[in-house]
Amino acid sequence: MNRVVAHLLTRLYPREWRERYGVEFEALLQDGHGGPLTSVNVLWSALGEHISPTQGGNMNRQINSFGAIIKRPSAFLPLAMSLTALALVLVHIAVFGAAREADEGATAHLWQLLMAGQMPVLAFFAVKWLPRAPRQTMYVLALQTIAVLASLAPVFFLKL
Repeated sequence: MNRVVAHLLTRLYPREWRERYGVEFEALLQDGHGGPLTSVNVLWSALGEHISPTQGGNMNRQINSFGAIIKRPSAFLPLAMSLTALALVLVHIAVFGAAREADEGATAHLWQLLMAGQMPVLAFFAVKWLPRAPRQTMYVLALQTIAVLASLAPVFFLKL
């Protein structure tokens, strides 16, 4: 493959990737049998590196940050479940009022399922992430606790 083409194809990758692998990759492209199919493959791989960077070396330095951990399904799913339960209660109060009903109804059952259903996910999250990133995991668990308490507050204070 032409030196200029190999350099341009290498430049398509993210800066962190090029700093780690760029020199060797460019040399590999120059020495190999580069054709249109190789160029398409390199384009596709460069796009993939921009979407989901390779984990290793300097590129995984933020893998245990709060932002990275909160994006994990086991972290944000309980938050979403608590907020959904809170929204159900608030909508129920807005539509039917805060009076206690003889029959719990569908809203109460959905609320109970959402609140109980998040407990195994919370346990899994804590077991998996506390040893890996204790400080960030405690921040996420605190946020999840706040969401649970926010969902429990209207039910407790309005005696629903």
